[in-house]
Amino acid sequence: MTAPRGSALVTGGSRGIGAVTCVRLAHAGFDVAFTYRNKAARADQVASAITAAGAAALPLRCDITAGADIARAVEELRSLGSPLRVVVLNASGGLERDLIAADADYPMHINRDAQLAVLDAVAPLLESGATVVFVTSHWAHLYGRVAQLPQYEPVARSKRAGEVALRERAPALGLRLLVVTGDLVEGTITAKLLERADPSVGALRTNAEHRLPSIGDMANAVVTSVLDERLPSGHTVVVGRELATLGII
Repeated sequence: MTAPRGSALVTGGSRGIGAVTCVRLAHAGFDVAFTYRNKAARADQVASAITAAGAAALPLRCDITAGADIARAVEELRSLGSPLRVVVLNASGGLERDLIAADADYPMHINRDAQLAVLDAVAPLLESGATVVFVTSHWAHLYGRVAQLPQYEPVARSKRAGEVALRERAPALGLRLLVVTGDLVEGTITAKLLERADPSVGALRTNAEHRLPSIGDMANAVVTSVLDERLPSGHTVVVGRELATLGII
């Protein structure tokens, strides 16, 4: 069954925020394609949840830092048969020790270069005015204006570079770009890796002044933003603590 809203592509859709976003987009009436790097069993579970919601699912094994993988994924996207109207740029990285050991510039390659590569590759499939959502964090969105955890600094710097580059590129492509920025998200691999490197990060979880957003909160913000046609291109959606409370330098 072809979804009446068309189709959506979610990068990094086999787990966490990406996986929940995929299923919620399906419930909102989109066919959903999503990329994953190497966890086929997990991708199959997400695909089953999408089809259970009545939408078509297309898992795409794709390392978004590899041009050949992106090109192959774009060809597979054509098989969905419904117009591509949404792209959620959710996949990111920069805390993986093995990948950084092999490539010291990996954070910039995945958080800036790969984001642009994916957008450029799918642009011919997108209708004019289609929506692109970039998922980021408060520390990346405000990079240079807030104190950084040393372990997260390369990620924040590169994700900020990705956001700036996308803000420059999207208007030329005739696309509506929305940015969804979140506080430290409970249950994500990023939160776990940061707490492992710096136990003080765990104090955020027990801070009575605010509740950390959940994976579901972030996914809901992404899908709600996609559906809200009143939001102009360039709009930033804040999830969790307001930015002004983060101790802007």
